[in-house]
Amino acid sequence: MNAFTIKDLENLSGIKAHTIRIWEQRYSFLKPRRTQTNIRYYNNDELKAILNIALLNKYGYKISHIDKMDADEVRQKLVSLSHVEAQQERLVNDMLQCMVDLNIDRFEDILNDHIKARGIDRTISYLIFPFLDKIGILWLTNHINPAQEHLVSNVIRQKLIVGIESTISHMVLDKTVILFLPEGEHHELGLLYMYYLLKNRGVQVIYLGANVPLRDLEFITNLKKPDYLYTHLTAMAGNFNFEKFFNQVHHKMPQMPVVISGQLAQNRFKKIPPGVHLKRSLTEVLEYVSAS
Repeated sequence: MNAFTIKDLENLSGIKAHTIRIWEQRYSFLKPRRTQTNIRYYNNDELKAILNIALLNKYGYKISHIDKMDADEVRQKLVSLSHVEAQQERLVNDMLQCMVDLNIDRFEDILNDHIKARGIDRTISYLIFPFLDKIGILWLTNHINPAQEHLVSNVIRQKLIVGIESTISHMVLDKTVILFLPEGEHHELGLLYMYYLLKNRGVQVIYLGANVPLRDLEFITNLKKPDYLYTHLTAMAGNFNFEKFFNQVHHKMPQMPVVISGQLAQNRFKKIPPGVHLKRSLTEVLEYVSAS
């Protein structure tokens, strides 16, 4: 069983923590436990409940009405939502619930059904990236069991690789980008997704993958002379010094622009060396690479 904080529920459901606390007082669907220091925590079932309730509430159902529904009626109402965004959110929530329950067969079935109906490109943008975006905060806070993370990551990794291999771009950008993760960073899915996006836009990609020693990055960079280096940082080991690492990169490759996105790039740092560009979203990364 996972233990989720009220902040996790807020991030995953979009419902403010203050509102969740009010719902706890007025309705019966959330019954958090408390730690010895009186901090709320929630189990898998409560996470699934808040996801379903938030989605129904967003599309017109009153909380007092939802509170009276049994599980079957909640599920029927969710399936009946016809709005395109509601259908997308329901499927992403289903994927999240499958991950929490370690129901990997069902998780892969959701992706395979959508790939069969809409194709791999549409599935990556419509389901896989929104799912990764939603659960990224859980990876950062270690509120996902490693078994859950590994199982879903392997499934998504397979789908992303298929998407990358099958992508044929009708655009050609005269740009080459090296994609890498520094030593200690193993969360590769965001980097793979950027590989897919860049290839789709006609950018030549040299993909080094995860856990790349700095000396290897320097060797490949000097050999291939790309236009940019790019990394996507999700959750590094506790002893990783962000500023020190990128100062080392700048020292060894002073003329090479480095583009960084991911959860860790959202933080403010005392001093970023010249040529290192922090981007808050993958869209900003694409715009920078395309325009520069």
